[in-house]
Amino acid sequence: MTPRVQPHISLHEPLLFERSSPGKVAYQLPELDVPAVDSSEALGAENVRAEIEGFPEVSEVEAIRHYTRLSTWNYAIDYGMYPLGSCTMKYNPRVNEVVARLDGLAWAHPYQPEALSQGSMEIMARLEAALAEITGMDAVTLQPAAGAQGELTAILMMRALLAKRGNPRKKILIPDSAHGTNPASAAIAGYAVENIKSSETGVLDVSALERIVNEDVAALMVTNPNTLGVFEENILRAADILHAKGALLYMDGANMNALMGIARPGDFGVDALHLNLHKTFSTPHGGGGPGAGPVAVKKALEPFLPLPRLKRSGKKWAYDYKRKYSVGRVRAFYGSSGVLVRALAYILANGGPGLRKVSTDAVLNANYLRKRLEPFYDLPYTSHSMHEVVFSDERQAKQGVHTGDIAKRLIDYGFHPYTVSFPLIVHGALMIEPTETETKHELDRFTDAMISIAKEVETDPQMVKNAPYGTRTSRVDEVAAARKPVLRWKPG
Repeated sequence: MTPRVQPHISLHEPLLFERSSPGKVAYQLPELDVPAVDSSEALGAENVRAEIEGFPEVSEVEAIRHYTRLSTWNYAIDYGMYPLGSCTMKYNPRVNEVVARLDGLAWAHPYQPEALSQGSMEIMARLEAALAEITGMDAVTLQPAAGAQGELTAILMMRALLAKRGNPRKKILIPDSAHGTNPASAAIAGYAVENIKSSETGVLDVSALERIVNEDVAALMVTNPNTLGVFEENILRAADILHAKGALLYMDGANMNALMGIARPGDFGVDALHLNLHKTFSTPHGGGGPGAGPVAVKKALEPFLPLPRLKRSGKKWAYDYKRKYSVGRVRAFYGSSGVLVRALAYILANGGPGLRKVSTDAVLNANYLRKRLEPFYDLPYTSHSMHEVVFSDERQAKQGVHTGDIAKRLIDYGFHPYTVSFPLIVHGALMIEPTETETKHELDRFTDAMISIAKEVETDPQMVKNAPYGTRTSRVDEVAAARKPVLRWKPG
């Protein structure tokens, strides 16, 4: 028996083309009270056509109801939980949206003079100071547009520092538990990439690191907590090994929502890291909107930060472009202004104790979810979970059901699927991050659904393999969709 579809969702809405009837219009205008003008004469015959071929003809009420019903298909954070691991798709307080939309901030023009931008510049300066304190670093740039660009910016600065010391070196070391963008960032910066396998407990193998690090190694890029949701407990030892050989330690800080107020990367030997403001610090993540990936660095890397830098000139803020060793601009202007405003509002609203509570709640939620699901799904790495947990489909695979099948069945229960088949070091991965914003009630609803699916696999695996059932389009051929996409609708 399939779960009942949510009653307010209209899943079987026809296309406007299918509703179309000749002669219908979606507007009503009074008779002309001025002389008519021939559009061909006014605009030129080549710019006018009598009609748009195949254009749907519907009434106003049909058009309104059609698009309103379509809107019920959209899954949103205001509707329910996003259990996507690694992405941190959490609810974001509306007060931060209100602050970012204040007229003086929302309508500030990027080309307006510095004298008229003092408020925005003050916000950016305060945010830089706050992020430096949270991370235990010495300086911050807000320029990078997102995490991946933050990674690249940090590695470019490291390369510049090492080159100034006489040798930019040849390669970057990256654990197999790092985020997938790390190797790309290293390669774009001109480095060869060498992979390091994780230990049996899912953390960096420091004995392997010690053997590998030599004068060719520029840096280690480590995600902490890593993509298994595990804290890199040997991070201090790793930093010592690298620094002894003149190499640097970069940390992917995308998962800082597990550390804020508890541990500062700068205190355990990190030389540079990026933060995802659009994950950890309030701005809604996903949807292709603006992001921000600030980079925080230790003092040795500060001269290489991107242009321009904020500086205090008397009682006013100014932009400093005269920096001899800077890696230059990494994007237009100073950063994604609205994202930066939201982040500062989030930090000030929480304060130090509040940010610590964010982290402890994220870790508590992940471990609660882990304990409820552990009897039903395989847990390949049993180290203590931080903000997320990674199961595998090993038990369900014995019945021919895999992680993608479980994810699609979860849609029938009214939940957005978790992250499927990532990280790659876990075969058939189910990567789940509840975030700190989900209540126990919501976590229970989600885990109840996952437990129900696990039991369905045991009694009727074929039903799970054919899911979803309650969507307008059922199981699709994903391979064919990727290789032969239909990009244009043809009438009839």
